[in-house]
Amino acid sequence: MADPILIEIVEGTLASVEKEVETAIARTARSPMIRDAHDFRAGIHDVKLRKLTGRSYSALVQPVVRDFPIETMKPGDVYFHNDVYLSEGGIGHLPDLCVTVPVFHGGEVVAFVQAFGHHDDIGGAVPGSMPSHARSVYEEGLMVPPIKLWDQGVPNEAALRIMTRNSRMPDSLAGDLDAECSACLMGARRLGELFDRYGKQNVEACFDAIIDKTTETFRRELLAKIPEGTYVWEDYAEHDGVDEPRLHAQRITLTVDHSESRSSRRESDEGANEERSGLDHEHAPAPLTIDFTGTSPQAKGPINHAGDYADGVFLKKWLAPVLRNLADTPERMAELDVNEGVVPLIEMRFPGKGTLLTPVFPAPTNARTFVILRLLGVLAGVLAKATGGRMPADQETIRYTGVYGADGEGHPYLMREVLGGGSGGRWYADGEDTIHVVPDSRNIPVEFAEARWPFRVERLALATDSGGPGMFRGGLGYDKHIRMLRDASYMSIADRSILSCWGVNGGLAGRPFRVEIAGKEMEGLVDDHPVQAGEVIRIRTTGGGGWGSPYDRDPRAVAADVRDGKVSIAGALGDYGVVLDGDRIDEEGTAELRARLRPSTGRFFDRGPGYPKLAGGRTHAEVDEL
Repeated sequence: MADPILIEIVEGTLASVEKEVETAIARTARSPMIRDAHDFRAGIHDVKLRKLTGRSYSALVQPVVRDFPIETMKPGDVYFHNDVYLSEGGIGHLPDLCVTVPVFHGGEVVAFVQAFGHHDDIGGAVPGSMPSHARSVYEEGLMVPPIKLWDQGVPNEAALRIMTRNSRMPDSLAGDLDAECSACLMGARRLGELFDRYGKQNVEACFDAIIDKTTETFRRELLAKIPEGTYVWEDYAEHDGVDEPRLHAQRITLTVDHSESRSSRRESDEGANEERSGLDHEHAPAPLTIDFTGTSPQAKGPINHAGDYADGVFLKKWLAPVLRNLADTPERMAELDVNEGVVPLIEMRFPGKGTLLTPVFPAPTNARTFVILRLLGVLAGVLAKATGGRMPADQETIRYTGVYGADGEGHPYLMREVLGGGSGGRWYADGEDTIHVVPDSRNIPVEFAEARWPFRVERLALATDSGGPGMFRGGLGYDKHIRMLRDASYMSIADRSILSCWGVNGGLAGRPFRVEIAGKEMEGLVDDHPVQAGEVIRIRTTGGGGWGSPYDRDPRAVAADVRDGKVSIAGALGDYGVVLDGDRIDEEGTAELRARLRPSTGRFFDRGPGYPKLAGGRTHAEVDEL
């Protein structure tokens, strides 16, 4: 068994190395998307290809070792790939570029340090490599299967020249790749020092212990709270950029079986297998089975996600953070990392080829966030059904908005921003305002944006009334106004412009995404809408869904929201039934109005007013029934 003190040292070192790699990238990268918006992350994997760190998700090492056997690797090697269909599910769209560096000890590979991030441009039909109307992956940019980008410390200049030649932003791309390669090489040296200090056998025993601890923690503290049974729910993307808007379903059938956990506890109670590792459960039945049967056929446009590779191991780690909402307290939830230890707890079953999650090459994928981020909400929804609502309402979905054109000196520029939105209300608190679902990501600072690009940000505020009404209100989205100083083109890759973030347990849906340019409302998927100098782009991002009936919200909390500008006076009256006389609450009038407004029966889920527009007038789906 690993020494408990050494486990703590190794675990802390892994977190420190991962953070140091990410800090080095942030300080030396050149593109705003990497340096300022922080749309990148690092990960550390052992020689068994297991992810050891849990600060954020990352890509996979599997495609690298598939094409380059471990025994052929040398110190100073750096591997690169971005090919969606050859990434074993770890890369979702071509702008996500991934570098992988092997860690050596005693002349053999003992681990891997990896970084991947969303880069400005890798070619394709439109600036930013995310054509919203793409019908093929060939329109989306340069595809690179796993290659050796550095050979024993020597960069492959030919490959770098090919990649930068295909980019509209070659200097940024070259600088970002250099930052990521150098940072991962530094991380590999740091990790190698850990093996030198404590020895391969001791460190690898700690790796096993770290992963086993996650497996058992999730099994005992989280999964045990889900009643056995089978639960079904689905949610939708609303458009694919090619066909007319319609419901593109992502369905999860969740089966919960605790029999293996009970068997393990009995063995432990009887004193049997005292040294038994969590890895012994690797081939045992998983307590959670996630079946995606019922997911819609693959789309013509770019909202597909190639998730059915490597037994869905990437999706397992992607979805597992939702389970942390089952923790006893928010503080405990924040302590729980997601590493490879969650993988043996989840079995995934995919439908046959040709669905949104099992697309057939060369189906386009650049807007796959519409599907992969929706799956987080689908799992939260099905768990809400299973646990009587002890899950948050729906959260914001990632969106890319931006402009491109030429600056005053005639140089081309691209400003693309990942603006966040509101998270869902929770059973114990309101949702968070303007969060970013990408870990550690952020909006681009106004001062930096105005200094670099030809526009002025005239407003950056919370979007009043955007959060779904509830006993615990959904978080608010952004309200951002950009006045162009030169002619440009507007672009957008955004979902939830028709559908809303759903409310749960009596809570109501939040407000959807909206963009107006010179008074004209934009669709969610736009490649090149012309914007004239002097015109204003008004962006309002999504609000999270509400949790619990808004008529159960403390009137004092509603009054405070009005004072803070989060809820309007009209919203307080119409959405919450709270009558205000200036700053004073009319308690008698509020009680009377709430009694009149409160429905006699309420629905567990509220999908908002956009759902009937795409569902033939139906206000709810069959799977919404408990």
